[in-house]
Amino acid sequence: MKSPLFTMIKRVTKFFAVLTMAVSFSMPGYAAGSYAKTDNPIVLVHGLLGFDDILGVDYWFGIENDLSRNGAVVYAPNLSSVNSSTVRGEQLINYLDELKASYGHQKFNLIGHSQGGYDVRYAASVRPDLVASVTAIGSPTTGSGLAQFLLDSFGDNRLLSTLIYGGVNIFGSLIEAASGDSDSQDSVAAAYGFSYAGAAEFIALHPQAVPTSPCGQRDHVVNGIPYYSWTGTSPFNNPIDLSDWALSVTALFDNEEGDGLSGRCASHVGLTLKDNYKWNHLDQINHLFGVRRWFSADPVMVIRVHANRLKNINL
Repeated sequence: MKSPLFTMIKRVTKFFAVLTMAVSFSMPGYAAGSYAKTDNPIVLVHGLLGFDDILGVDYWFGIENDLSRNGAVVYAPNLSSVNSSTVRGEQLINYLDELKASYGHQKFNLIGHSQGGYDVRYAASVRPDLVASVTAIGSPTTGSGLAQFLLDSFGDNRLLSTLIYGGVNIFGSLIEAASGDSDSQDSVAAAYGFSYAGAAEFIALHPQAVPTSPCGQRDHVVNGIPYYSWTGTSPFNNPIDLSDWALSVTALFDNEEGDGLSGRCASHVGLTLKDNYKWNHLDQINHLFGVRRWFSADPVMVIRVHANRLKNINL
């Protein structure tokens, strides 16, 4: 039997979800129907410490419903909350294979946030036959300053590293349990993958559409698969959003302006549509509960427009 507190939290979160969607649908540019009806399904891939949904709240807050209302077929897998992108990428491939076997889909438009950007690049590199397009949102393609700091500061201290990485593994396991899953957790592998050396190794194995110079661009279509990216550069936007305070601190460990966890230039992959939205790392997926800077771009609308972009090129 669920506790009264659990029930109350679920009702409050659903209220915020409904309120956010109502505001989004009333804004200029909203077009219900077939606006986002891509030829291939859209798969939304969560980032580090992510999930599909918890207590009725989606990781991609309000975005899945909006895309569905506009005609898209949308899926959101639940990968390991904390693990390497090779492990998570293989989980994603298995998920796509299951969708293909169950529903007859041939290819998928992959959209990944944060570490999810690594995962979708892995899938496109290893199984291009399953991928129609790749989009990375706020993904530190060339590495994260925070991850590098953690490795440099605690990597040689066995006690501290055990406490920190063990704690993250436990937290990841709790997220998995809350979202109804039990995937393995490996915070050491995840942290190394985001370090500058780990990111470089990943790029060497999966170089598709990654620029060869900071903030650069290169041919965004590789093996017939178009690659896109965008990110924000504003860690602190709204004092009532608790994540803004945390991301303002994590931003101090990066060597360039960014969203609090991913640098502006570090996020470039393929065709970078915009790299300076007034968003932080969580604003990009419309969290927490849709709170963001006044008059900044609506992330729900940005992803909806991107789905229309993919639709218009028959993807």
